[in-house]
Amino acid sequence: MSLPQTSAPPAPRPSLTLFEGYQVLARGSHVVVAQALAAAIRERRNGPVLAFDDHTGQVVDLDWRGSDGEIAVRYAAPEAPATSTEEASSTKARGPGRPRLGVTAREVTLLPSHWEWLATQRGGASVTLRRLVDDARRASATADRARAARDATYRFLHAIGGDLPGFEEVSRALFADDQLRMEALMVNWPADVRGYAQRLLST
Repeated sequence: MSLPQTSAPPAPRPSLTLFEGYQVLARGSHVVVAQALAAAIRERRNGPVLAFDDHTGQVVDLDWRGSDGEIAVRYAAPEAPATSTEEASSTKARGPGRPRLGVTAREVTLLPSHWEWLATQRGGASVTLRRLVDDARRASATADRARAARDATYRFLHAIGGDLPGFEEVSRALFADDQLRMEALMVNWPADVRGYAQRLLST
């Protein structure tokens, strides 16, 4: 069976935070942070300068070469592609009963008992499967967000704080969902590192 898959929701607006060592230098769009990175490198500052994605905690490799104007052009947001006449005609040509959702056909394999049950459901197999997936996504949304926040926090801490005292204990507290212990262990860490970790964890 080909299972129509609804398109994913739009991704959050990209935002970065730039650290020099353990101190925040800049925060904002790719343009703002890349320009701040270029200035830091031109000034030959001491310590590593790293940019982090504010949603995933991952280190972002930015191209800081050139003038501020060249950097702005390089990281300018691309315009949304216009819908072609052919695509519009294809959309209008869909047969009756086809959901106007922007779907992708994928194969799904089920046991005979699953197919038998789906055949008894109102709306047919595709409608029922979409509903089940949506229900499962809603039920796990809180846990999924918490897991993503923990993963983002760990990526950041591993990249910037791997040598800080008590890093292993902090990591264990993070994955044990013991935020109070984690904050207590980080009390003597640099303020910007603590603040950014807490920001990622609460995202």
